[in-house]
Amino acid sequence: MNLRRTLVPPIKCQGIKTKLVPWIKAIIPADFSGRWIEPFMGSGVVAFNVRPRKALLADSNPHLIRFYQAVAKGKITAPITRQFLEKEGAELLRSEGEYYYAVRERFNQQGNPLDFLFLNRACFNGMIRFNQKGGFNVPFCRKPNRFAQAYITKISNQVQAIADSCAVGDYEFRCQDYSMTVAEADSCDLLYCDPPYIDRHTDYFNGWGEEHEQELAKILAETEAKFILSTWHSNQFRTNRFIDTIWNSYHLLTREHFYHVGAKEDNRNPMLEALVTNFSTSYEEQTPPKAEQLSLFETYYID
Repeated sequence: MNLRRTLVPPIKCQGIKTKLVPWIKAIIPADFSGRWIEPFMGSGVVAFNVRPRKALLADSNPHLIRFYQAVAKGKITAPITRQFLEKEGAELLRSEGEYYYAVRERFNQQGNPLDFLFLNRACFNGMIRFNQKGGFNVPFCRKPNRFAQAYITKISNQVQAIADSCAVGDYEFRCQDYSMTVAEADSCDLLYCDPPYIDRHTDYFNGWGEEHEQELAKILAETEAKFILSTWHSNQFRTNRFIDTIWNSYHLLTREHFYHVGAKEDNRNPMLEALVTNFSTSYEEQTPPKAEQLSLFETYYID
């Protein structure tokens, strides 16, 4: 897989689908001509690589949406990003990392999208996590020289790539509940749903439990649109019990993947990813391997 051909967005998050983008793109129906709709935008990596003509990209996290709205409107550009990160990065280095917490406090008070970018790229393992009061609470990555020139150039280029994508398409970014987003889809649209993986990850803005999974299944069963749902099938320790219950009437594709995001090496394990669709694809239906067979996998690192 040639990752140089995959557009990597400037915002990192747990569960980002960078390495799974070609797989997801490969099952998009050839006759798709409507809006690409994402109720759980996250980093936006799938949409920005699919590059649809029209897209509705929504998320319950207002900070993600404000950042991408600012890029789409030209309020955050590559030069602005470079200038900001050079200035803030120099202060981070001078303070031996303590400045990170000053920016975090400032962001929690003011919500500046550039501060959000700074924190996301300087925090531990590229995590996005908020406390019950809505405050960003991820600690520093302990790298005072985090924003070297090469890294700043990389991030600035990523911002430019997103701006270019928005310039050639009709992209709308909204902060709203997933149920409202799904309700807007019609028969010409394609829904890509990447909810928080049940039993695996949660934060203040996207807490996810059994009632949410059941509700999502209910509204997807009622939609006229085609949909692709990303979820997890199993790892060597356990299986997603909802695969064989609420998602068992749909088409299922699986693929091995590895998320290098745990705090400890022991927590970084291969996972069997699953795509659930309400339409048949050119891929043959697959029988998932047993947990003990999960030995060959793709590796993904957040930096």
